[in-house]
Amino acid sequence: MMRILVTGAAGFLGSHLVDRLLADGHSVVGVDNLSTGNLENLAHLERDSRFRFEEWDICRPFPAGSDPGPVDFVFNLASPASPPEYLRLAIETLRVGSIGTENALKIAEQYGAGFLHASTSECYGEPLEHPQTENYWGNVNPVGPRSVYDEAKRYAEALVMAYNRSRGVKTHLVRIFNTYGPRLHPSDGRVISNFLMQALRGEPLTVYGGGTQTRSFCYVDDLIEGIVRLAASSERLPVNLGNPVEFTILECAQAVLEATGSRSEICFEPLPEDDPSRRCPDITKARTLLGWEPRINLKEGLAMSLEFFRSKAAVGA
Repeated sequence: MMRILVTGAAGFLGSHLVDRLLADGHSVVGVDNLSTGNLENLAHLERDSRFRFEEWDICRPFPAGSDPGPVDFVFNLASPASPPEYLRLAIETLRVGSIGTENALKIAEQYGAGFLHASTSECYGEPLEHPQTENYWGNVNPVGPRSVYDEAKRYAEALVMAYNRSRGVKTHLVRIFNTYGPRLHPSDGRVISNFLMQALRGEPLTVYGGGTQTRSFCYVDDLIEGIVRLAASSERLPVNLGNPVEFTILECAQAVLEATGSRSEICFEPLPEDDPSRRCPDITKARTLLGWEPRINLKEGLAMSLEFFRSKAAVGA
């Protein structure tokens, strides 16, 4: 059993990862500055002696003698991830992808720990290759509004590989595609959370552009399983994790209306700048190396998410 550091532990993915690591018998130190994370996501662990939470910004080095201490593995998930949040926290997003990631890497180097960095499908930008394989270098606008997130993640990948090649840190890179499920913030700004909250409140579902752009949606439990398998592997280069079943945004809206029983209408708004027209992972590498592929389809995942989003809609979150 390992002692593990998780940065971004109070976030959507971070909190689910903490749950999985504890369930696997490990002890976990969770770190989060709560800029986008929420302690509600960890409240059920308050009395678990194997979990310790520290409110800390990983862009600041830990003071001497007060770092998390010896750890066997570091999962680096610290970063705003939704468009409204990384646009609101533009400089902070760039800093956590650069300074914060290096501080986390230094802890892994100091204690000889393994290291997994949560990267993103946004590294592919507006893809000229479809579906996206890990060998595709991407088509990213480096000065557009979304660049604060895209380029922070791309720089972080280069930094992780440099620590692997130059410092011998045992690193892993996961490129995460659209993921949803309980604890996804209700005003997150991404497709599933937007549609569920609007449908449950009886509001029109907002579709940007013509709704023909595509996404693939992975339920959070499937994603966490893939992350855990990647961390246990010897693979150092990026690995896509996501659901390869592709939906148009309009198809997703219809699926949400069916799942919720809502009679909400669909309204159309202008497409945001640099919003990718297609997004779908090629997961051949994950299937081959990790024996992993998603098991939960969109209909099942939406049903498993409803209780959480209903509770948020009821209190006006």
